[in-house]
Amino acid sequence: MRNASPIDILIELMAKLPGLGPRSARRAVLHLIRKRALLLIPLADAIREVAETARECLNCGNVGTSEICEICDDEKRAIGEICVVEDVADLWAMERANVFKGRYHVLGGTLSALDSVGPEELRIPRLVDRVATENITEVILALNATIDGQTTAHYIADQLHGGVRLTSLAQGVPIGGELDYLDDGTISAALRARKEV
Repeated sequence: MRNASPIDILIELMAKLPGLGPRSARRAVLHLIRKRALLLIPLADAIREVAETARECLNCGNVGTSEICEICDDEKRAIGEICVVEDVADLWAMERANVFKGRYHVLGGTLSALDSVGPEELRIPRLVDRVATENITEVILALNATIDGQTTAHYIADQLHGGVRLTSLAQGVPIGGELDYLDDGTISAALRARKEV
């Protein structure tokens, strides 16, 4: 990036974003330049402000602009439930669905022997502390249905060892899903989790 023009630098940085390659980044930058007053300047201001103010919530690990996020600070939220998620993107997905009205806990990843991620690198001790001090009655483990996600869920269950109801998200056939397109593991999980009609 040495001796590159500011436009080339912007394209190169944009290309590092998820979902954008060099071509998409060039198109996006060109569009921003063409809509300078409408998009580029407000975007630059918003990025600058987020860079200066964004921080992790001290309580749950969500991203916000204050030490305690809006969700943890919301008195209307159910106090007795904590939904444990892997990362902030998962929390945002749950919020988008608008069905969970409790509080969250972001682990910051999952246990992974291959990547040398142990319990110390995650917010598991903080979760155990929250369960003990916040009158939590249910912990919902909303972790991905991967080996690392399930390993993490079992580890958390061992750490909480009773005293609180532990649940996990249902697994199986997605709404609108067709059996012919599903993998064997999904069909197996759906069959085991079947319910009365």
